[in-house]
Amino acid sequence: MTHKSILVLTTGGTIDKNYFDALSEYQIVDSGIPALLGEARVALPFRVVELMRKDSLDMTDGDRLVIAHAAREAPEHHVVITHGTDTMTDTARIVAAHAPGKTVVLTGALSPARFAETDAQFNLGMAFATAQVAPSGVYIAMSGEVFDGLKVRKDRAAGKFVALGD
Repeated sequence: MTHKSILVLTTGGTIDKNYFDALSEYQIVDSGIPALLGEARVALPFRVVELMRKDSLDMTDGDRLVIAHAAREAPEHHVVITHGTDTMTDTARIVAAHAPGKTVVLTGALSPARFAETDAQFNLGMAFATAQVAPSGVYIAMSGEVFDGLKVRKDRAAGKFVALGD
């Protein structure tokens, strides 16, 4: 297998939130993604670009077009997007419509990467693996599963993503 360079686009979301004290709310801070990739000793070439620091509930369709444009215009064919889980599927649809021919994997976390008990590292690893082996298309990698980005929804009650029809 040949090594494929991966572009990582960070957009904010829970994966990059930090909690400062009991009187403050979570805030999106500098992305911890480069540190996570360093700790994981990722050996293949990658590039990290911070596009924005937003909770996905605050994203607009204009923000989603910025993300899609960045994926489309990148020299890399393989793209991982870190994103808040609440509107990840909305972004997946816009990226699919505006960045054809790329392999794009959206991922995030249900608890911040800075927390000891987080799913961030695992989800990021799943996204990197999926980006390397999946055919062109848009995917969501969360909780040990990979979904077609256009056929999935977040089940808030269950706290996970499920394929449409499940």
